[in-house]
Amino acid sequence: MDFAHQWEKFWLLFYTNGGYKRVFSEGLVNTLQIAILGLAIGIVIGTLIAAVKVMPKYKVLPRILDGVCNVYVGFFRGTPLVVQLLMAYYVIFPLIGVTVSSLNTCILVFGLNSGAYVAEIMRAGIQSVDRGQMEAGRAVGLSYAATMMKIVVPQAVKNILPTLGNEFIALIKDTSVVSFVAATDLYKIFTEIGNKNYEYLAPYLMMAIFYIVLVLGITLLVKLLESRMQRADR
Repeated sequence: MDFAHQWEKFWLLFYTNGGYKRVFSEGLVNTLQIAILGLAIGIVIGTLIAAVKVMPKYKVLPRILDGVCNVYVGFFRGTPLVVQLLMAYYVIFPLIGVTVSSLNTCILVFGLNSGAYVAEIMRAGIQSVDRGQMEAGRAVGLSYAATMMKIVVPQAVKNILPTLGNEFIALIKDTSVVSFVAATDLYKIFTEIGNKNYEYLAPYLMMAIFYIVLVLGITLLVKLLESRMQRADR
């Protein structure tokens, strides 16, 4: 069967029969929701872990916290994302008797996974900030935590913005595995369209276009934010 005929059948399902409505209302919305909220959770967790990692270790508590953070980062960086999803949805939540929707499970796991990567990104960003910034903050009476959150971290974010953009792009693409826990995303919707006539060439090409547009949009947004920050510095 030639591509023109396959495209005609796909267009019938996608546009004429209203398949695009599910693509935008469920697939695209869920994909963005999982990636955006996952990154937000990851930034919070990653920043806290990074703050612990760069904290002086001359007391017992910082050493204990550093050990806990190492275990956390090692687990989430050392196991595949799909394994983490399966463990959370089919093992951990049922074991503790908690009912969590597949979408919320994906958001939580993506956030925890992203936190492990953002922690290393943020740690490098914090260490790129001049040490004098921390010393200046402490000199004017700010605590270590206040200096970190009000002075050091904002400057670190400027340095790591492109890398955070790459992490967001990775999360967008990684959402293609959420169908393993029955969550709906772009991949699942386009696969269902292909399942209706067992022809996947046109649906998967269209799906690739959606992901490319999303990635190009994120790339442009990051560049705009970088330009704005550079103008603010000048």
